[in-house]
Order: sequence, then structure tokens, then C-alpha cells
Amino acid sequence: MRMRLFDLIVVWRLAGAAILCMPFLASGADRASGQAPVLQDPHYGDGLFHFYQTRYFTSITSLMVSQHFERMPHHADEAEILRGGLLLSYGLHREAGEIFAKLIEKGASPPVRDRAWFYLAKIRYQRGFLAEATEALGRIDKYLPADLQEERVLLDANVRMALGDYAGAVSILEGAAKGKGAGLYAQYNLGVALVRNGDFTGGSAQLEAVGRLPATRDAARGMADEEFLSLRDKANVALGFAALQDQRPEDARTFLQRVRLNGAQSNKALLGFGWAAAALSAPQKALVPWTELAQRESSDAAVLEARIAVPYALAELKAYGQSLARYTEAIHDFDREGVALDESVAAIREGKLLEGLLENNPGEEMGWFWTIRQLPAMPHAGHLTPLLAEHQFQEAFKNYRDLHFLDRNLHQWADSLGVFNDMLANRRVAYAERLPKVLAQAGQTDLGNARQQRDGLAAELAQAERVADGVAFANARERDLLARLESVQAALARHGDDPEAAGARDRHRLASGALVWQLAQAYPGRVWDAKKAMRSVDAGLDEATRRESALAQAQRDEPARFDQFAQRIAALQGRLQGLIPRVAALTREQQGVVQDLAVAELVRQKERLAEYTTQARFAVAQLYDRATASRSHDDAPAR
Repeated sequence: MRMRLFDLIVVWRLAGAAILCMPFLASGADRASGQAPVLQDPHYGDGLFHFYQTRYFTSITSLMVSQHFERMPHHADEAEILRGGLLLSYGLHREAGEIFAKLIEKGASPPVRDRAWFYLAKIRYQRGFLAEATEALGRIDKYLPADLQEERVLLDANVRMALGDYAGAVSILEGAAKGKGAGLYAQYNLGVALVRNGDFTGGSAQLEAVGRLPATRDAARGMADEEFLSLRDKANVALGFAALQDQRPEDARTFLQRVRLNGAQSNKALLGFGWAAAALSAPQKALVPWTELAQRESSDAAVLEARIAVPYALAELKAYGQSLARYTEAIHDFDREGVALDESVAAIREGKLLEGLLENNPGEEMGWFWTIRQLPAMPHAGHLTPLLAEHQFQEAFKNYRDLHFLDRNLHQWADSLGVFNDMLANRRVAYAERLPKVLAQAGQTDLGNARQQRDGLAAELAQAERVADGVAFANARERDLLARLESVQAALARHGDDPEAAGARDRHRLASGALVWQLAQAYPGRVWDAKKAMRSVDAGLDEATRRESALAQAQRDEPARFDQFAQRIAALQGRLQGLIPRVAALTREQQGVVQDLAVAELVRQKERLAEYTTQARFAVAQLYDRATASRSHDDAPAR
């Protein structure tokens, strides 16, 4: 019934991809000053807006569209880095690696290069590509920020342990543990690596150093309370079961009593604490933790074991009647639990698990950043608690959810393409209706005659300017005065040298001189106005000519553009018709994978139930044999 040490030691896994893209968004100066980068391209800001709103699919698609149309010239590298980070968050490490490699080839700064390789190594490790993660770690130089440098050491150690190189992990972690401000994870992982490398004494010392820390925030060195306490509990549980395995029950009790009563490791600690008491021949002390544990959720293997450990302790106390009753109760509980597990398996096969998870954990988009928060409404959902905590199941379900999102997205685009077809048809109709009207209006304008008139006016203007003829720029009133003066002059000419007309001739001469003087004074301004008006006429004629050319060009191009749009829509419809069944098939396949994982976990629970039921029945048989032997002894005749 006891667990082995290596079954309890859990190698610390690095944090998920939720922060993958954040360090890439600012330059080194921005990161150092804490200031946000200045955005010069609105389309890049649009991609960042969706990113900060956790709409990562929308963010990456909007970025790719803007990149296609070259709308982000001032943030081309930043946008590409952000896209690479988002691709990493979807597990597309090869594509992200190509992006980072291209940026490095372009001469990216060393800090950007080192962060790129660090996050690439991180995602490869999480996806199980250990050789590729090692290769990426080897490309990191010395330009990581201090916080990422500490995390890089832990990542390197975890990769080595995953590859079985425990000696290499010990060497790395020992250096980190001796450094200033070494984290508790480095110390904990060093203990794990030492134990797995065969140095049980040294590993236990490292784990005990973590397990003996007081349960306060200050001792956590900046870690969150729950994170620190969980790590502390893990260390003490590992030490406790190691002591049990090494036949040191007193030490095991010391380690296990440091574990919280309510925490992720509390069930294992209660079980081990009871076995330590039993090993010390104190079954009455074992009953306390085991009785508490037996009342908890039966989906935990430790709880199931406690339900047969309690009657075992009662039997050790010679309370055979109570022991038999508790064994019988446990057998009945196991039988009911087995029926409940069968019902859960049937519900999973019917698809209720996935439907319930999607319904109770909604989300707008796909991605690794989404997590399961609520159990589905299905029979005996408690059976799924350990399953949902498994990394393998969570990743499989995220893949299913992403496929489900893509399927919905593709169907929405299929509907949208139908709308685009309708819009295109409406534009064709509108074009056909408006073209005759526009052509009719254009036909009313004789640009050739207008340009001839303009040329005539320009020639007159040039001639008037050449001879400085102010009369040519006279207005209507002045032309009327000139005409009257000419008629007066003709009348005077008919009178010849008549002395009586001398006064009239003087007045005519004065009036003519005054009018000529006025025309000469107004000449410069009127020439400027005339030239300005001519420039306006030229601009108007040029605009009219441009519109006439544009109209002719539109008559040639618009039908071709309509045809091009129709071809693009048809091509996209063909791609969608190919992708939709493919994604649907992959969704069904992934649904089967997720359901098989869930069923396999419940089958393992049933197997544990069967094992514990067999042990309980065997113990009941032993109690009956003991009772029968006792009665036979009592009934035997005295000699």
C-alpha cells in the first residue's frame, strides 16, 4: 500500500505560455524604464489592443493582414516578434523558430535574440521536444534579463533531468543554489536531481531545507503564498515517504506533520502519517488521520486506501466487530463507486464530458491561455477531478477546443463569403445602372471646345500683357465710358475747328486722360487676377480631363475587378470546402482521443477499486477464519 519515493517527487514544470509575448513588446530601453513603447502605426496598435484584450486569434490574424498590406513600416520587427510569440503560444514552435531565425539574420539586437531563443526553448520543452529545447538553450548568450536568466537555469536543469542527465542537472542547480538570490525552485529541484542521481543524503538535505521553512510570505522570497506552501508541502511529503521506505517512521511523522491539513498534498500526508503510526505499533494514533482521510472525496487513491486502512487499524486493536463492519462498509462503498464509474464512462462515451466542459468554460477564442475552471454537469463529476489536473488531458482538450473554434470560424467565413457574393452582385447591378447616367452627364461637357476657348483667352492675355494694354482689362463700366468718349470724339470731329467747340474738346481730352490713367493704374492688379483666373481654368480643365480618363479607365477596369473579386471569392470558397471537412474529421478524431484519456483514467480508478475490494474481501475472510478458529478452540474438550 505504501508509495515509492520516485512516485511522489514531482519535477517542477515551468510556467505556461501566458507570458510568452509580453517581453517582446518593448525594446530594452522601454523594459528598463518601465515605459510603454511609442506607437507610430495605428494598425500595429490595433493588433496590440486585441492582444491585451486576450483575443489572441484576432490579434495574430489582424497582424498578418496588416503585414500583407505593409501597414506597419515603423514596427515591422516588433510586429513580427509578437507574431512569433503568438505562434509559440499555439505550439507552432517550428514556424516561430523560423521567424526568430530570420530576425536574427537581419541583425536583431542581442537581448532580443536571447529572449527569442529562451522562449523557443521553453515552448519546446513543454511540448516534449527535448533535443530541440537543448539546441535552443545552447544559442542563448549573456543578454537575458536577471529574472529570465534564473528561469533559464531552471529550464536547463529540467531539460537535462527529462533526458536522464541527472549529474548535469545537479551541476547546473548547485551553481544556481550558491548564487545570490537563488530561488526555492532551484533548491527543490536540486534535491530531486541529487536523489535521482543516487545521492539520497544530499538530496534529502536540500528537500528538508525547503520543507523546514516557516509558512510565511517572507520566507517565500517573493513567491505567492499558495505557490510557496505547495512547494513546501511537496518537499515534506517526498521526505516523509522516503523515510517510510527507509524504515524511519519517527522521521516520517516529523516530515509529514509539517504538511497543511487542506492542500494538494494533504491526502498523501494523512495516509503516510497513519502508516508511520502503524509502523510504530500505535494503531490507535493511525486511526485519527485515516478516519479524517476516509471521509474525503473518493476520487483520490489515498482516500480509497484509507477506507481499508481504518478497519486494518481496528483489527490491530482487536476491535474485530468494528473492523468487520468497516470492511463490509468499504466493500459496499467500492461497489457503489464502481457502478458510479461505469455511469461516468457511459456519459463520457455519449459526449457529455466535452459538451459540459465547453458549455461551463466558455471563451471567445482559442489558445493555450485558456484553462478549465468548472466541472461539467454530469453524473459523478468528482471522478474527473484528478483527470482534469493532468497536463496530458488539458493539452488534449485544448487541442479539441481549438479545433472546435476553428470549425466554427470556418463556417462563419463560409457564411461571410455568401454575403460577399451578394455584395458583389449588388455592385455589378449598381454599376450597370449608374454608368449610362454618368456617360450622359459626361457627354454634355465639350472639353475640346472649352480648351479652344481657353487657348483664345490665353492668347489675348499674352498680347495684352506684351503691349501693356490696360484697355484690354477694362471692366464693363469702363468700356461703356470708352464707347461714350469715342462717340463724343466723332461728334467733335464733325464740327471741325469751330471755336464754339473748343471747350468741349478740352473737357473730352481731360476725361480721356483720366480714364487712361485709371486703366494704367489698375493694369498690374488686373493682369495678376487674369493670370490667376487662367490658372484656375487650367486646373479645372485638367481635373475634367482626369475624370474623363478615369471614367474611361473605370469602364475598362471595373468589370475586370468584379471578375477578380468573384474569382477570389470562388477560390476561398474552394479552400473552405476543403478545410471544413478536414477540421471536422480532426475534431472527431481529437474528441475520441480526449474521451479515451478520460475513460482510461476512470478504468484505472476501477482497477484500484478492484484491488482494494480484493484486499477488503481477503481481510474479511481472515476475520471470519480467525473467528471460526477461536470458536473451534473454545468448543474443544479439555484434556
